Amino acid sequence: MASGRKPKGKHPDKRLTPVFVRKTSEAGRYCDGNGLYLKIEPSGARRWEQRLVIQGRQRTLGLGGVQLVSLAEAREKALANRKNARVGGDPMDLRRQASIPTLEAAAAAVIELHRPSWRNAKHAAQWEATLRTYVYTRLGKRPVSDIDTADVLNVLMPIWHEKPETARRVRQRISTIMKWAVAQGFKQDNPCGDAIGAVLPKQNGKGKLHHRALPHSEVAGAIKAVRTSGSGAAVKLAFEFLILTAARSGEVRLMTWSEVDTNAVIWTIPAERMKAGREHRVPLCARALDILAEARQLGNGSGLVFPGTRPGKPLSDMTLSKLMRDLNLDAVPHGFRSSFRDWAAECTNAPRAVMEAALAHAVSNKVEAAYARSDLFARRSELMEQWAEYLTDSCETKVVPMIRRRSQADAQVRTAVTN
Repeated sequence: MASGRKPKGKHPDKRLTPVFVRKTSEAGRYCDGNGLYLKIEPSGARRWEQRLVIQGRQRTLGLGGVQLVSLAEAREKALANRKNARVGGDPMDLRRQASIPTLEAAAAAVIELHRPSWRNAKHAAQWEATLRTYVYTRLGKRPVSDIDTADVLNVLMPIWHEKPETARRVRQRISTIMKWAVAQGFKQDNPCGDAIGAVLPKQNGKGKLHHRALPHSEVAGAIKAVRTSGSGAAVKLAFEFLILTAARSGEVRLMTWSEVDTNAVIWTIPAERMKAGREHRVPLCARALDILAEARQLGNGSGLVFPGTRPGKPLSDMTLSKLMRDLNLDAVPHGFRSSFRDWAAECTNAPRAVMEAALAHAVSNKVEAAYARSDLFARRSELMEQWAEYLTDSCETKVVPMIRRRSQADAQVRTAVTN
């Protein structure tokens, strides 16, 4: 008869037989010995269970279905578990250890977990490349549970001073993987935490690496050099447009005509293409409108404002960088945002909030951000027109009053904002 409890009397040992296991169909729990039970569900499903006292607590372990685990195999597992429990061990820990992933497998799981939140495939590719180059050769095949602070140090120290920025990224990525392992129950602590921070030496006083930028007084010369270069028309126009709008390279390269409203003199970058994840309106100065008019003549049906040489593809992320290297311009495209910011601080009396809004920088203070509802579009419109004029004329005075430079176009902007 089926019973959920151990039979009274002598401690059962190998009570069940293979024939009984194969032919019995009545739902219930049948004891064999060593805490092993045959469990038959009302649905007819059959599986093995074992009841054990593990470190003072009554626990039930599943040992597999009858179709996959024979009576002899179930008995062998049950006996091994009972012996382990009697000496203070935890058979469930052994089972967890058997399922613990290697660091490489854990990294793959973390990348897939975060992939939907990353803005482009490039970020995932960078993760995979740095881990493959600096981590997998040393730790990739090791279970995450075995990796300690010393292991992480062995990965970081060879590049800590030689490649400081890369080393910091590697540490951050290993830390993210280890936090996932802790959350999954595969580890008790993160070996990239406070302990390793106290051990790692200072990186020769080097702080965060910044993008190389030209002094603002040299930006007009860079535009002139590009205009007279042998580069393609789309590259030349994109380069100047990037400077005039103080936008990021990717925002300009992937710009589409659907984002442009020349009547309202606005370029609206959708949230999914912005670093801060918020829609950003960019005021277009008169010269920027002229560039867009020229770019219209380059249309190839792709919808891109500055199409690349390959049909339907945008300019590559290296195109503008290569152009600057070829012209011996000691900067990178992103650096023109710094050039603009320096100019705005030194040559105008624009408030800091207007400068930061022009660069689409998020307000870091949460309280301040809660009250900063306006994107200061009208004032940014004035500032960007002044920037365009500065690039055309020489800056003869150190402070340029914030006066309106636009008549008809500015009136259109005010009307658009009001409506």
